[in-house]
Amino acid sequence: MANYLSLSPDALRDEFSKTKRRYDALKSAGLSLDMSRGKPGAAQLDISDELTLMVNPKSSYKSKSGVDCRNYGGLDGLDEMKELFSSVLGMDKKNIICGGNSSLNMMFDTITQGMVSGFGDKPWLLQGKIKFLCPSPGYDRHFSICEHYGIEMITVKYNSDGPDMDEVEKLVKDPLVKGMWCVPKYSNPLGLTYSDEVVRRIAALKPAAKDFRIMWDNAYLIHDLYDETDKLLNIYDECKKCGNEDMVFIFTSTSKVTYPGAGVAVQAASDNNIALIKKRMAVQTIGPDKMNHLAHARMFDSSDKLYSHMQKHAAVMRPKFEACLRTFEAELENTGVASWTSPRGGYFISMTVLNGCAKRVGELCKEAGLVLTPAGATYPYGNDPDDSNLRIAPSFPTVEELEKAAEVLCVAVKYAALEKLLKQ
Repeated sequence: MANYLSLSPDALRDEFSKTKRRYDALKSAGLSLDMSRGKPGAAQLDISDELTLMVNPKSSYKSKSGVDCRNYGGLDGLDEMKELFSSVLGMDKKNIICGGNSSLNMMFDTITQGMVSGFGDKPWLLQGKIKFLCPSPGYDRHFSICEHYGIEMITVKYNSDGPDMDEVEKLVKDPLVKGMWCVPKYSNPLGLTYSDEVVRRIAALKPAAKDFRIMWDNAYLIHDLYDETDKLLNIYDECKKCGNEDMVFIFTSTSKVTYPGAGVAVQAASDNNIALIKKRMAVQTIGPDKMNHLAHARMFDSSDKLYSHMQKHAAVMRPKFEACLRTFEAELENTGVASWTSPRGGYFISMTVLNGCAKRVGELCKEAGLVLTPAGATYPYGNDPDDSNLRIAPSFPTVEELEKAAEVLCVAVKYAALEKLLKQ
């Protein structure tokens, strides 16, 4: 494959003509493909159909400890679920709350609590224009929470092993910086895992704001694609070593383990933070859906069963990622106009295209029947300063659909790049 950056004007025009003919043929094919969100596909949902049989009219509605799960109570969730996530997170079950199906809801509630009630200081609403650090490219819904509350977002670049900690350590000297978003394992969308050094430096932060909080969204903690998995250091243990155990809130869920619409979300934190959360929850709710907790606890009555279940997901997801990566390599390798990640887990591939081309690629894909996450969504305020990042979500389409979707994407990337190079 020729490097587009070294082609002569005549060669660029020739290459563009060939690419345009190919694009027009794809556009006329009437395709309808979607790689916009990290939704599990139907084959993954089928893996968890056993869940619906765990609680039925012929079974007991009581948990192992004798709780009637049909009734009120159990503010912080069913004990069996807390035990399961205690094993997964490497934390004591007293520091774990199991709730409804949405960890995003828990994150929103936590930020709300900081805004309205505060964390050992005045409510954030009364402290002026507070700020959050946002390693980017990152998760758009984290940024939406900040935007909803008018929290100023500061973009922090990623290095190959996680957020740029030199920059983070400087920024937290500002007392108005109140927190940082983190997706530490198979990050959304880069698919990288924070190194031990990065985790230790986060845990050892000495922010000027005593109410600074790390929002540790460990959504892909057990979502490995291969037997050789990325290892993530336990942030809570490291925070405790530094006397910073109150600085971190940890989140995860079964949203992409069982049913996204009927999973179990989890929040973990220090004794002090759990007490604060429960105080708010006691006003907000009488307890979560314990029947759903019971079904999950019976399906995964050991962590071994949970990890075995995740291997089934990997068997579905792995060919999808590999289909995309094969196409990217065949179509774009050595062109000089695109690079991409090859993650060992999670739900996304991050692609970097020629500066100033990501939005144009999105437009071309849409016209050809392929929906992508909007360019810029992986940055605060939807503003990618280089207009170069694309988040690719391979999970929902079939492998056959992905092969065609990846082809459309690659042709669009070439089209946009050649178009720009010819203008120059």
